[in-house]
Amino acid sequence: MKIHEYQAKELFRKAQVPVLAGFVAKTPEEAKEAFEKLAGSIAVVKAQVHAGGRGKGTVTEVPSQRGVQLVKSGDEAAAVAKNLIGNHLVTIQTAANGAKVNQVFVEAGCKIARELYLAVVVDRAAQLPLLMVSSEGGVEIEKVAEESPEKILREHFDPAHGIEGFQVRKLCKKLGITGDAAKSADFFMKKLCKLFVELDCAMAEINPLVITEDNKMIALDAKITFDDNAMYRHPDFKALRDLAEEEPAEIRASNTGLSYVKLDGNIGCLVNGAGLAMATMDIIKHHGGAPANFLDVGGGANTQQVTEAFRIILSDPNVKAILVNIFGGIARCTTIAQAIIEASKEVGFTVPLVVRLEGTEVEEGKKMLRESGLAIISAENLTDAAQKVVGSIA
Repeated sequence: MKIHEYQAKELFRKAQVPVLAGFVAKTPEEAKEAFEKLAGSIAVVKAQVHAGGRGKGTVTEVPSQRGVQLVKSGDEAAAVAKNLIGNHLVTIQTAANGAKVNQVFVEAGCKIARELYLAVVVDRAAQLPLLMVSSEGGVEIEKVAEESPEKILREHFDPAHGIEGFQVRKLCKKLGITGDAAKSADFFMKKLCKLFVELDCAMAEINPLVITEDNKMIALDAKITFDDNAMYRHPDFKALRDLAEEEPAEIRASNTGLSYVKLDGNIGCLVNGAGLAMATMDIIKHHGGAPANFLDVGGGANTQQVTEAFRIILSDPNVKAILVNIFGGIARCTTIAQAIIEASKEVGFTVPLVVRLEGTEVEEGKKMLRESGLAIISAENLTDAAQKVVGSIA
């Protein structure tokens, strides 16, 4: 689950991770009031969307407007907010039509001496959280990772103890951070790593992280993604969820217990098991197709879930064919076959449907589909299935 910058900074503030003062505004008038409350000579108005690259992003309705703007008066803050709120911001991380801006964050300015990049993520290979820092703050970190990977410094840490002082000192030495700034970095990094563990984050990213002229390390940005599997430990986080920022089909899927992610292709995928779903998408691409989604119905899928899965897939107007790839284990092939038959009565298939079944009671399941009278294209194996579904829309 993702949250907005202003929400992440409130969590930072509670965890003693240094941030600047700021207020969220949903109208131009509120943006003006926020500037006046900050009582400074400058402030920054930031579009609040679940996407990075806001500073270089453009507003479709006002092409000259960027997603992050420096302002020097309350009236200027109101004018910028008016250009952002209700309009769409296009960044490198949004769809072509952009993300709608429903609110802005008006934050105090500061005197910046240096910009850095910092993130804490989970390194699944090492099975440990990983603190990453780079001197290349304020730029696209993906570009840095590709062109200058040596500029990204890494330190794993034990979640039970957090980042150690010697690790912070090592990073500071490589980054050329000394004196009071190094002391501030020690406090900052330890608090952030503690927050990452305690809040069950999947990622906590700050770009840019700044060192001010008075040697204070401050989070000028904040992006947090939570581990969905740990949300039962944080019921209060539900209030942070902004459904307007999420794909409607993904919301429907989560409410039904399905794992669904919308993609840009035209071949819908209904699979049981995350690994099999990934393999299915890969082989579709290998044979010249483009998957329209990742959809895992899970090992214990029932008729209701399969029916809803088809509804979600077919709600995407780009879908021209569907591939069902099931390995029957906990959910037997006969159960899936019956679910497909029942789903067809409720949903109705308007595009080619290719089905590959394997596993427990596979022959019985295939027989049920053959005798159903449905226009189903049967596949013998995964390669056959991919070739047939791609061929059905060629």
